[in-house]
Amino acid sequence: MMNKRNIEIISYILIILGAILASFSVALILLPNDAIDYGTAGVAIIISKKTGLPLAPCVIAVFVPFIILGYFVLGSRFTIKATIGSIAYTLGIKFFEGIPFELNTEHFLAVAFGGALLGAGLSLILRSGGCIDGSEILANIVVKRLSDKTGQNYSMTPVLLLFNAVVYITVFITIDATTALLSLLVYVVATAVIDHYTDHFESIKQVTIITKDAEGISKDIKLRLNKTCTIMDSRGAIAGDNYTLICYISYFELPIMKDIISFHTGSFSTVSTIDEILR
Repeated sequence: MMNKRNIEIISYILIILGAILASFSVALILLPNDAIDYGTAGVAIIISKKTGLPLAPCVIAVFVPFIILGYFVLGSRFTIKATIGSIAYTLGIKFFEGIPFELNTEHFLAVAFGGALLGAGLSLILRSGGCIDGSEILANIVVKRLSDKTGQNYSMTPVLLLFNAVVYITVFITIDATTALLSLLVYVVATAVIDHYTDHFESIKQVTIITKDAEGISKDIKLRLNKTCTIMDSRGAIAGDNYTLICYISYFELPIMKDIISFHTGSFSTVSTIDEILR
């Protein structure tokens, strides 16, 4: 059984591989076929196209503010992974832009294939606890602030849809309709792949914890995530009396939750996706 250090090393490797796959798709498939990435990467591409500046510096300039924001909301571990992923993505863009490669097929097929590759790369990054898109960080910050203020749980989906709607409207106005429509196809294909492999990362996650140390875990959850729990008495056929805790968090808070649970030995948990919470 692998220890935590080896698991962490593998997660960094997967983040780098995912970033390289995403940059390959953008530089060698999407851009040559008149389509762009979505999220903050799409913003960087728009800036590059309208100013004539190289894409790699534009990507860094757009990503850095969001990574800094992520540090204050999601912690240092997330920031390190997001930084490594962003650097790998940027270097990949710079490297692949210099390769004379062209996918000789219809734009529609190329964009569909490129969107699938992009989604696969981003799935690797998200499942490994990283992120290379500032729109996801922004959505998480907005949701967290709303949750802290109202005490309710919110999905990131509306924020992500609004952000990308602004990106595509900007593409439609400043570049052309064809690029906007092809880019929208990229978004649909990529998010379909991501949703499949991350179980709708933008949705609310319900964590159910079985433990004998309900007080300790609930205190850590409140301290590190500023979340509360529902605590119920329960009984195991072998373990006997214990407690069941239910907590609702975002996808990006899962690594912190895993740390909390692993610290309290003898506890285990399940994670499920919640589409909506009714009050």
